[in-house]
Amino acid sequence: MARKSDNQPSTAIDHDAIRELAKLLDETGLTEIEFERDGVSIRVARYSGRPLGPSREAETAVASSPAVTTTPSPIVPSQHPGVVASPMVGTAYLAPAPGSRPFVEVGATVKAGDPLMIIEAMKTMNQIPAPRAGTVIQILVEDGQPVEYGEPLMIIE
Repeated sequence: MARKSDNQPSTAIDHDAIRELAKLLDETGLTEIEFERDGVSIRVARYSGRPLGPSREAETAVASSPAVTTTPSPIVPSQHPGVVASPMVGTAYLAPAPGSRPFVEVGATVKAGDPLMIIEAMKTMNQIPAPRAGTVIQILVEDGQPVEYGEPLMIIE
């Protein structure tokens, strides 16, 4: 069996690791997961405007390279009927306090009026309520991320 020299990085794709990460996406309802070991990073992400369900085919984008990750192209949430847009400019917080559980996670069922996140604007914490009942299928902002007026925050179906 031929062996690569120790100074050349291995470019072989670990298909078993990718399958396990994709399975984990299905089990947890996450839209993206990244794993890094020995300088090799694997990111598996699912971006779809369709509802998540057991009958769909998994749509995954995979990037695998030593110490280099690529950002997958974003979906166009403004065209989705369930998009929740930011009502103001500010900083989005997904949890009521640092280190606490987020208000909602992907896969959570919400009722109209349930708190989704907080947007801090001019040192005022503004709770953002769910505009309708449904299931959170995507969260499009990160905790502590600045947001603009009208920017898509999450998608509820």
